[in-house]
Amino acid sequence: MEHLDNAPFELDDMIALRRDLHTHPELGFEEVRTSGIVAEKLADVGITVHRGLGKTGVVGTLKVGNGARSIGLRADMDALAMPELADREYKSTTPNTMHACGHDGHTVMLLAAARYLARTKNFDGTVHFIFQPAEEGRGGAKAMIEDGFFDLFPCDAVYGLHNMPGLATDEMAVVTGPQLASSDSWEVAFTGVGTHGAKPHLGKDAVTAAAHFLTMLHTIVARVVDPLQPAVVSACALSAGDFKALNVIPDVVRIGGTARAYTPAVRDQLEAEIGRLAHGVAASFGIEVSYTFNRRIPPVVNNAEVTARAHKAATAATGRAVVTDFPPSTAGDDFAEFGNRVPGCYVWLGNGPAQDGALHHNSRYDFNDDAILTGARYWATLVEQDLSA
Repeated sequence: MEHLDNAPFELDDMIALRRDLHTHPELGFEEVRTSGIVAEKLADVGITVHRGLGKTGVVGTLKVGNGARSIGLRADMDALAMPELADREYKSTTPNTMHACGHDGHTVMLLAAARYLARTKNFDGTVHFIFQPAEEGRGGAKAMIEDGFFDLFPCDAVYGLHNMPGLATDEMAVVTGPQLASSDSWEVAFTGVGTHGAKPHLGKDAVTAAAHFLTMLHTIVARVVDPLQPAVVSACALSAGDFKALNVIPDVVRIGGTARAYTPAVRDQLEAEIGRLAHGVAASFGIEVSYTFNRRIPPVVNNAEVTARAHKAATAATGRAVVTDFPPSTAGDDFAEFGNRVPGCYVWLGNGPAQDGALHHNSRYDFNDDAILTGARYWATLVEQDLSA
């Protein structure tokens, strides 16, 4: 794909746009300004635009020739609810909101590729450019699908991309199989009988029960799940009592957390085991318990055939060896909602070294503009190869 080396990807304009989006971040399902810019940039070059899917989602469709194959390329648009602490000229101007995961860069590189492909039309088939809202835990992919994405835009394959600090900006990682874990949340509430802290025998102590549960919780991964199957169970929230009343044993203790797995079987196992421990502890202390397990995002698992196509495109776009042994992440991404319905592949694009240790979701993180050209080349190469004329 040598012609792509000097392709008109409007790099200067795209860097300026990326920084503009960084300055004006928007949370999930609130990407009104961002989606408006995306729609305008797509329509400018003759791409058919569909707005409002998943509230603020945008899909651009470009059909060239008579090829029957159709593919979807997905970028996420939302920011995170957190402050930006680094001092840069394009720092967020929206309080407690920042692009701390690089979705501003993801949006721009897909836009750059879409505009390039609309001008060159060097493929045969249909490509859907998916600009998804609310990836950061608010369910944007599911919302787009429930609004009829696959009915309106049938796809034979879907592709996703995410930046990765630690890889060079002209480097990509493409791996078959699990890439991201399921991301589920759980909550346990122990209800005992509150009493005076000096007379614990007159009540039923939910605090001590909760402490036993928290200790036992970590035996699930250590002693129940197959050691060859990665899994995470973490307690992340605890609520009980009042520090202004340290002579009162409370009636209720609430504990919540997250569970991560790469396979449906282990995901089922985690749900069952957390509940088993909660009910067992409650029974041993003679108290009541309620348990909920909320399945939020399934795991991202790359299809072998589609991954081979992505690997070929990444090799051509970067001109260097593609990393094929990159370890899966325990983070989650609702790209899985697309990839669970049609064959999919989710790849990593280097973001360079982590500046000052600023990894994803860090208040000092920034997307590396040097990666825009690599990402745009990858997307364009992928379309031209997968939908080869």
